[in-house]
Amino acid sequence: MKVVGIIPARYNSSRFPGKPLAMIKGKTMIRRVCEQAWKSRLDAVVVATDDVRIADEVQGFGGQYVLTDPNHRSGTDRCQEALEIIGNQYDAVANIQGDEPFIDPVQINQVVELIRRDDIQLASLAQRIGDKEELFSPNIVKVVMDKHGNALYFSRNPIPFIRNLDHDQWLENGVFYKHIGIYAYKAETLRQVAELQPTSLENAESLEQLRWLENGLRIRMGITQGENISIDTREDLEKVLQFAQNQTDKMK
Repeated sequence: MKVVGIIPARYNSSRFPGKPLAMIKGKTMIRRVCEQAWKSRLDAVVVATDDVRIADEVQGFGGQYVLTDPNHRSGTDRCQEALEIIGNQYDAVANIQGDEPFIDPVQINQVVELIRRDDIQLASLAQRIGDKEELFSPNIVKVVMDKHGNALYFSRNPIPFIRNLDHDQWLENGVFYKHIGIYAYKAETLRQVAELQPTSLENAESLEQLRWLENGLRIRMGITQGENISIDTREDLEKVLQFAQNQTDKMK
Protein backbone atom coordinates (compact mmCIF):
# COMPACT_ATOMS: atom_id res chain seq x y z
CA MET A 1 0.00 0.00 0.00
CA LYS A 2 1.34 3.40 -1.03
CA VAL A 3 0.64 6.33 1.31
CA VAL A 4 1.11 9.99 0.41
CA GLY A 5 1.40 12.71 3.02
CA ILE A 6 -0.51 15.86 2.06
CA ILE A 7 0.12 19.11 3.92
CA PRO A 8 -2.71 21.65 3.49
CA ALA A 9 -1.20 25.16 3.55
CA ARG A 10 -3.60 28.06 3.18
CA TYR A 11 -2.20 31.58 2.95
CA ASN A 12 -5.12 33.68 4.19
CA SER A 13 -5.53 32.40 7.72
CA SER A 14 -7.92 34.74 9.55
CA ARG A 15 -5.79 34.86 12.71
CA PHE A 16 -2.36 34.70 11.09
CA PRO A 17 -2.18 35.61 7.37
CA GLY A 18 0.84 34.16 5.62
CA LYS A 19 1.43 31.68 8.42
CA PRO A 20 3.09 28.94 6.31
CA LEU A 21 5.83 31.43 5.36
CA ALA A 22 6.58 32.52 8.94
CA MET A 23 10.27 32.12 9.75
CA ILE A 24 11.40 29.76 12.52
CA LYS A 25 15.14 29.70 13.16
CA GLY A 26 16.04 30.50 9.56
CA LYS A 27 13.47 28.26 7.84
CA THR A 28 9.83 28.80 6.91
CA MET A 29 7.17 26.92 8.81
CA ILE A 30 6.09 24.97 5.72
CA ARG A 31 9.68 23.88 5.09
CA ARG A 32 10.04 22.61 8.65
CA VAL A 33 6.80 20.61 8.37
CA CYS A 34 7.99 19.09 5.09
CA GLU A 35 11.39 18.21 6.51
CA GLN A 36 9.78 16.42 9.44
CA ALA A 37 7.43 14.55 7.10
CA TRP A 38 10.36 13.51 4.89
CA LYS A 39 11.84 11.69 7.90
CA SER A 40 8.77 9.42 8.10
CA ARG A 41 7.92 6.28 6.13
CA LEU A 42 5.55 8.05 3.74
CA ASP A 43 5.96 7.23 0.05
CA ALA A 44 5.70 10.91 -0.91
CA VAL A 45 4.99 14.33 0.61
CA VAL A 46 2.95 16.99 -1.20
CA VAL A 47 1.97 20.50 -0.10
CA ALA A 48 -1.58 21.46 -1.09
CA THR A 49 -1.73 25.24 -1.21
CA ASP A 50 -3.94 28.01 -2.56
CA ASP A 51 -1.19 30.59 -3.09
CA VAL A 52 1.72 30.91 -5.49
CA ARG A 53 3.93 32.44 -2.78
CA ILE A 54 3.75 29.22 -0.79
CA ALA A 55 4.15 27.18 -3.98
CA ASP A 56 7.31 29.15 -4.87
CA GLU A 57 8.74 28.55 -1.40
CA VAL A 58 8.07 24.81 -1.58
CA GLN A 59 9.63 24.58 -5.02
CA GLY A 60 12.62 26.56 -3.77
CA PHE A 61 13.54 24.01 -1.10
CA GLY A 62 12.92 21.03 -3.37
CA GLY A 63 9.44 20.06 -2.22
CA GLN A 64 6.42 18.98 -4.23
CA TYR A 65 3.23 21.03 -4.35
CA VAL A 66 -0.15 21.31 -6.04
CA LEU A 67 -2.28 24.44 -6.33
CA THR A 68 -5.81 24.01 -5.00
CA ASP A 69 -9.05 26.00 -4.76
CA PRO A 70 -8.82 28.82 -2.18
CA ASN A 71 -12.45 28.29 -1.12
CA HIS A 72 -12.26 24.88 0.51
CA ARG A 73 -14.16 24.49 3.80
CA SER A 74 -11.42 22.41 5.42
CA GLY A 75 -8.01 20.83 5.10
CA THR A 76 -9.74 17.55 4.34
CA ASP A 77 -11.38 19.02 1.25
CA ARG A 78 -8.03 20.46 0.18
CA CYS A 79 -6.42 17.04 0.60
CA GLN A 80 -9.13 15.48 -1.56
CA GLU A 81 -8.54 17.94 -4.42
CA ALA A 82 -4.78 17.41 -4.12
CA LEU A 83 -5.28 13.64 -4.37
CA GLU A 84 -7.34 14.09 -7.52
CA ILE A 85 -4.62 16.27 -9.05
CA ILE A 86 -1.88 13.78 -8.16
CA GLY A 87 -3.85 10.91 -9.67
CA ASN A 88 -4.72 7.42 -8.52
CA GLN A 89 -1.23 6.20 -7.66
CA TYR A 90 -1.77 6.23 -3.85
CA ASP A 91 -3.96 3.95 -1.74
CA ALA A 92 -4.11 6.17 1.35
CA VAL A 93 -3.47 9.73 2.49
CA ALA A 94 -1.99 11.16 5.67
CA ASN A 95 -3.28 14.68 6.35
CA ILE A 96 -0.41 16.48 8.11
CA GLN A 97 -1.14 19.83 9.74
CA GLY A 98 0.80 22.64 8.10
CA ASP A 99 1.09 24.60 11.36
CA GLU A 100 3.05 22.00 13.37
CA PRO A 101 6.69 22.66 12.41
CA PHE A 102 8.08 20.15 14.92
CA ILE A 103 5.69 17.28 14.31
CA ASP A 104 7.31 13.99 15.29
CA PRO A 105 7.87 11.62 12.33
CA VAL A 106 7.07 8.78 14.75
CA GLN A 107 3.50 10.09 14.97
CA ILE A 108 3.21 10.20 11.19
CA ASN A 109 4.45 6.61 11.03
CA GLN A 110 1.91 5.64 13.68
CA VAL A 111 -1.12 6.76 11.65
CA VAL A 112 0.44 5.36 8.46
CA GLU A 113 0.76 1.92 10.06
CA LEU A 114 -2.85 2.09 11.23
CA ILE A 115 -4.24 3.06 7.82
CA ARG A 116 -2.30 0.25 6.14
CA ARG A 117 -4.56 -2.23 7.95
CA ASP A 118 -7.41 -3.55 5.82
CA ASP A 119 -10.08 -3.04 8.50
CA ILE A 120 -9.38 0.67 9.12
CA GLN A 121 -11.05 3.46 7.12
CA LEU A 122 -9.76 6.45 9.07
CA ALA A 123 -7.02 6.84 11.67
CA SER A 124 -5.90 9.54 14.07
CA LEU A 125 -4.03 9.95 17.36
CA ALA A 126 -4.78 10.77 20.98
CA GLN A 127 -2.66 11.55 24.02
CA ARG A 128 -3.52 11.15 27.67
CA ILE A 129 -4.24 14.42 29.47
CA GLY A 130 -2.34 15.09 32.66
CA ASP A 131 -3.00 18.77 33.10
CA LYS A 132 -6.19 20.30 34.56
CA GLU A 133 -5.94 23.42 32.39
CA GLU A 134 -5.87 21.28 29.24
CA LEU A 135 -8.74 19.14 30.48
CA PHE A 136 -11.09 22.11 30.87
CA SER A 137 -9.87 24.23 27.96
CA PRO A 138 -12.37 24.46 25.05
CA ASN A 139 -9.38 24.85 22.72
CA ILE A 140 -8.22 21.31 23.53
CA VAL A 141 -10.36 18.69 21.80
CA LYS A 142 -11.06 15.57 23.86
CA VAL A 143 -11.94 12.11 22.62
CA VAL A 144 -13.45 8.98 24.13
CA MET A 145 -12.91 5.56 22.56
CA ASP A 146 -14.45 2.10 22.63
CA LYS A 147 -12.58 -1.02 23.72
CA HIS A 148 -11.23 -1.51 20.20
CA GLY A 149 -9.73 1.97 20.00
CA ASN A 150 -12.41 3.47 17.76
CA ALA A 151 -13.50 7.02 18.55
CA LEU A 152 -16.94 7.29 20.10
CA TYR A 153 -17.11 11.07 20.37
CA PHE A 154 -15.00 14.24 20.25
CA SER A 155 -15.78 17.31 22.32
CA ARG A 156 -14.40 20.61 23.49
CA ASN A 157 -15.80 19.76 26.91
CA PRO A 158 -14.14 17.23 29.24
CA ILE A 159 -15.41 13.74 28.43
CA PRO A 160 -16.36 11.56 30.16
CA PHE A 161 -18.16 13.66 32.79
CA ILE A 162 -17.42 12.42 36.31
CA ARG A 163 -20.40 12.80 38.60
CA ASN A 164 -20.22 13.71 42.28
CA LEU A 165 -16.59 14.85 42.19
CA ASP A 166 -15.09 18.34 42.16
CA HIS A 167 -13.16 19.27 39.04
CA ASP A 168 -9.93 19.16 41.03
CA GLN A 169 -10.43 15.40 41.51
CA TRP A 170 -11.24 14.42 37.94
CA LEU A 171 -7.72 13.65 36.76
CA GLU A 172 -7.12 11.44 39.80
CA ASN A 173 -10.29 9.43 39.20
CA GLY A 174 -10.60 9.21 35.44
CA VAL A 175 -8.66 8.77 32.20
CA PHE A 176 -8.95 11.56 29.67
CA TYR A 177 -7.49 11.89 26.17
CA LYS A 178 -6.90 14.87 23.93
CA HIS A 179 -7.06 14.59 20.17
CA ILE A 180 -3.86 15.05 18.16
CA GLY A 181 -4.92 16.51 14.83
CA ILE A 182 -3.26 14.24 12.31
CA TYR A 183 -5.46 12.01 10.14
CA ALA A 184 -5.00 9.19 7.67
CA TYR A 185 -7.64 7.99 5.26
CA LYS A 186 -7.99 5.25 2.71
CA ALA A 187 -8.19 7.02 -0.65
CA GLU A 188 -11.78 5.94 -1.24
CA THR A 189 -12.74 7.06 2.28
CA LEU A 190 -11.24 10.51 1.70
CA ARG A 191 -13.35 10.85 -1.43
CA GLN A 192 -16.40 9.81 0.57
CA VAL A 193 -15.92 12.22 3.48
CA ALA A 194 -15.25 15.14 1.12
CA GLU A 195 -18.78 14.69 -0.24
CA LEU A 196 -20.49 14.70 3.16
CA GLN A 197 -22.50 17.73 4.21
CA PRO A 198 -22.02 19.44 7.60
CA THR A 199 -24.02 17.88 10.43
CA SER A 200 -25.67 19.11 13.61
CA LEU A 201 -22.99 17.76 15.96
CA GLU A 202 -20.23 19.20 13.80
CA ASN A 203 -21.90 22.60 13.83
CA ALA A 204 -22.43 22.47 17.59
CA GLU A 205 -18.81 21.66 18.47
CA SER A 206 -17.15 23.07 15.33
CA LEU A 207 -15.36 19.74 14.84
CA GLU A 208 -15.27 18.26 11.35
CA GLN A 209 -14.60 14.72 12.55
CA LEU A 210 -18.05 14.56 14.15
CA ARG A 211 -19.51 14.70 10.63
CA TRP A 212 -17.73 11.46 9.87
CA LEU A 213 -18.96 9.75 13.02
CA GLU A 214 -22.52 10.94 12.43
CA ASN A 215 -22.38 9.30 9.01
CA GLY A 216 -21.31 5.95 10.45
CA LEU A 217 -17.59 6.02 9.67
CA ARG A 218 -15.13 4.62 12.21
CA ILE A 219 -11.99 6.49 13.28
CA ARG A 220 -9.31 4.26 14.80
CA MET A 221 -7.26 6.11 17.41
CA GLY A 222 -3.63 5.41 18.19
CA ILE A 223 -2.22 6.50 21.54
CA THR A 224 0.87 8.69 21.33
CA GLN A 225 3.23 9.98 23.98
CA GLY A 226 4.64 12.83 21.91
CA GLU A 227 3.68 16.46 22.39
CA ASN A 228 2.73 18.63 19.41
CA ILE A 229 3.04 22.39 19.15
CA SER A 230 0.64 24.02 16.71
CA ILE A 231 0.69 27.66 15.64
CA ASP A 232 -2.61 29.49 15.28
CA THR A 233 -1.53 33.04 16.15
CA ARG A 234 1.58 35.21 16.20
CA GLU A 235 1.67 34.68 19.96
CA ASP A 236 1.91 30.94 19.36
CA LEU A 237 4.83 31.60 17.02
CA GLU A 238 6.69 33.35 19.82
CA LYS A 239 6.23 30.26 22.01
CA VAL A 240 7.53 28.03 19.22
CA LEU A 241 10.57 30.25 18.73
CA GLN A 242 11.33 29.89 22.43
CA PHE A 243 10.86 26.11 22.15
CA ALA A 244 13.30 26.00 19.21
CA GLN A 245 15.83 28.03 21.16
CA ASN A 246 15.52 25.71 24.16
CA GLN A 247 16.10 22.70 21.91
CA THR A 248 19.21 24.37 20.49
CA ASP A 249 20.50 25.13 23.97
CA LYS A 250 20.05 21.51 25.04
CA MET A 251 22.23 20.30 22.16
CA LYS A 252 25.13 22.61 23.07
